[in-house]
Amino acid sequence: MRAYLRPMSATVLIAPGASGTVEGMRRYANALQKRGIPAVPVALPRSTAERAVTAYAAAVADAGKGPLVIGGHSFGGRVASLLAADPPTGFQPSGLLLLSYPLHRPGHPEHWETRTDHWPRISCPVLLLSGESDPFARIALLHEAVARLPRAELHTYPGVRHGVGPVFADAIERISAWVTGLA
Repeated sequence: MRAYLRPMSATVLIAPGASGTVEGMRRYANALQKRGIPAVPVALPRSTAERAVTAYAAAVADAGKGPLVIGGHSFGGRVASLLAADPPTGFQPSGLLLLSYPLHRPGHPEHWETRTDHWPRISCPVLLLSGESDPFARIALLHEAVARLPRAELHTYPGVRHGVGPVFADAIERISAWVTGLA
């Protein structure tokens, strides 16, 4: 009799937003782990996204071998996207997870292109989850920006603002199915 093994899932590294904490991301990591997906919260310094890439790259190096999905909420996702666009030698993420990507500062949608000019260089699959009432991502601009990504899937939530906490259960189900589908 043959034993069929389920392919090992990628490990998910997930970083918080600028005002969030690594402890706040444990909820996501724990929910993914309960579904058999290894997940680790990543601490980032309070800095610019470009400077925080070094800390995220160190977390990638610490994660060791095996497939990795990188991502995060807001600022954490932006940092992960910069890393995915220009990964260190020897690393290629299996996927990029962007929760409530900060496309622009509230009230300043004209700056969205500078926050996504690196997106065409991201070659891995990308999952974006965003609220349709997010002041950091006007929905029409988000749809336009996603067209810059070669391999992206966008899901939006009506009435949800910045953060997928109000739709946490659905978000975790979508993330779990997407990560499992990468294997």
